[in-house]
Amino acid sequence: MTDSPSTNGGVGRDRPPAPPPAATKTSSRVRMSAAQRREQLIAIGRQLFAERGFDATSIEEVASRAKVSKPVVYEHFGGKEGLYAVVVDREVLALLDRITTALTAGHPRELLEQAALALLTYIEEETSGFRVLVRESPVLSATGNFSSVMNDVAHQVEHILGAEFKSRAYDPKLAELYSQSLVGMVALTGRWWLEVRKPRKETVAAHLVNLAWNGLSHLEAKPTLLTHRPR
Repeated sequence: MTDSPSTNGGVGRDRPPAPPPAATKTSSRVRMSAAQRREQLIAIGRQLFAERGFDATSIEEVASRAKVSKPVVYEHFGGKEGLYAVVVDREVLALLDRITTALTAGHPRELLEQAALALLTYIEEETSGFRVLVRESPVLSATGNFSSVMNDVAHQVEHILGAEFKSRAYDPKLAELYSQSLVGMVALTGRWWLEVRKPRKETVAAHLVNLAWNGLSHLEAKPTLLTHRPR
């Protein structure tokens, strides 16, 4: 005679059998909508392009990080070039919007301060996006990269300088030359600051404006920003 588990032993014959393992598992993955999946792929692509550049990034890795198959990526963007173009276009608009929104002051020096600080703030807060923009890619023309953004900013600065030149009896035709020089100086300094991150961005902006506004022969010993108040 075989022993039966005792009901007093806590196992008991009346206890219902345990369900099979498959029945105890519930799927933790929530199916994304097409729009959500697209945003996920853009975010992953942005990070990979920032880390590795266009050439070293593959659709396979984008799909792997998103835990989808490669055809899903192709369905949304048509290929790596399409994904890259979307990422760059978003960053171009974001950076240009930051800079143009920052230009609120009336005095040219304050406008220069605001533009410099806006660029440095973008670099600080959107580092991956900035890295994507400053990496050159053979698949895009000059209208879809960091240079194009800086050209757009330079054109806005040109209008500001042109009006200022007229009021000071300077040749307004030189406004374009000066705007390209000023914006180029800020942009190159921003690329340098991207890696070193010191001194703090307000100090960098103050010294940029100091050089641009006063020139080497009239540098202030301890420049500060007129438009920025320490917190």
